[in-house]
Amino acid sequence: MRLDKWLWAARFYKTRALAAEMIDKGRVWVNGQPAKAARAPRPGDVIRMRTGDVERTVVVKALSAVRGPAPQAALLYEETAESIEARQRHAELRRLAPEPALAYTQGRPTKRDRRELERWRTRGAAPGWNARWSASLDD
Repeated sequence: MRLDKWLWAARFYKTRALAAEMIDKGRVWVNGQPAKAARAPRPGDVIRMRTGDVERTVVVKALSAVRGPAPQAALLYEETAESIEARQRHAELRRLAPEPALAYTQGRPTKRDRRELERWRTRGAAPGWNARWSASLDD
C-alpha cells in the first residue's frame, strides 16, 4: 500500500496523480516528517496534509487500496479535534470576508458612465456628469 494510493482512496485528493504531486511538493507529512509517495501508511500514523488552502491532520485507522463511496472512505481515518476546529475557523473567516468584487466602493463604471466619460473627454463635461468619476480624472 502506497501513501499516494491511500490518500486517493480516502478521498483527500481527486486523483492519485494529484496526491503524488502534493507529496512531491512537500505538502504531506507523516508522523512529523516529509512523506514520500511510496511510503506505506500504517494504522496509527498521523498525516498532516494541505488540501486547497486548508491544512488537515488525520490519524490513519484502516487501509484500503480501492476508492469507495465517501462514507466508506471516512472510515479509513479520524480527523483530530484541532484540525476540525481550524477548518471551521477558516470556513467562518472565508464566509465573513468581503466579496472581492465589492472591495472597491466605486465599482466598475457602467456603460452609461463610460459614454459620459467619452463625451466629457471630447467636448468637455457632459450635463449630469457623475462626480464620482471626476476625482479620478484630476490625477
